[in-house]
Amino acid sequence: MSRLKNKYALITGGTSGIGLETARQFLAQGATVAITGRSESALAAARQELGDAVLAIQSDAGDTAGQRTLARKLAGLWPRLDVLFVNAGDVTHRSIEDWDESAWDQLMQTNLKGPFFLIQALLPLLANPSSVILCGSVSARIGLAQSSAYAASKAGLLSLARTLSGELIERGIRVNGLSPGPTETAALSKLGLPAAEQEALRERIRQLVPIGRLGTPWELAKAAVYLASDESTFVVGTELLVDGGVGNL
Repeated sequence: MSRLKNKYALITGGTSGIGLETARQFLAQGATVAITGRSESALAAARQELGDAVLAIQSDAGDTAGQRTLARKLAGLWPRLDVLFVNAGDVTHRSIEDWDESAWDQLMQTNLKGPFFLIQALLPLLANPSSVILCGSVSARIGLAQSSAYAASKAGLLSLARTLSGELIERGIRVNGLSPGPTETAALSKLGLPAAEQEALRERIRQLVPIGRLGTPWELAKAAVYLASDESTFVVGTELLVDGGVGNL
């Protein structure tokens, strides 16, 4: 398959779940792929799984200076960037009483501030045409308890998909949001809740899905392939919901 042949693609948070599967699908479709992650061991495991063709770069998505470093590193290795999939995220869920300023700032830096400044840093490298995909969440559309900070960060990211499209369209850069619904990934075990509360939240999440099951990373990755490919060149500034009906039914 060659839907992404000759395209250079960067995936942040590419060591597990949706990011890792998207890297696998991008490679299968002919792209040259780089992934980022905070953990050297997770990056090594991902590279072992994906093969030596993938470029694995240690980078903290919430570190603003680190985003500029990442952009400089890619500019030294690649002639251009055709696809950016901003996938790295902090999925912490907790009740409003349990948030403190430090945890709030960390989540917002990872989910919103870091991505904004990564796009800024990559602008000289982004090709004309190119595709930027921002991983949102159906949580931005619903009132799921304990998701307040997370959902707000994703709502901000999805707003960027619209506003940056308006700003960058003349450069040939398309920006779109890709919003997963509840998806069976390791992130569900990283919500930051006590075990009993976590399982109760998982059950509420399952009950939210009209289709009757959680999504899979493969299903999200296939949607990312579409947004990255030339098949979606008329898709600009919008949000693709891959959520089992959660956001609309």
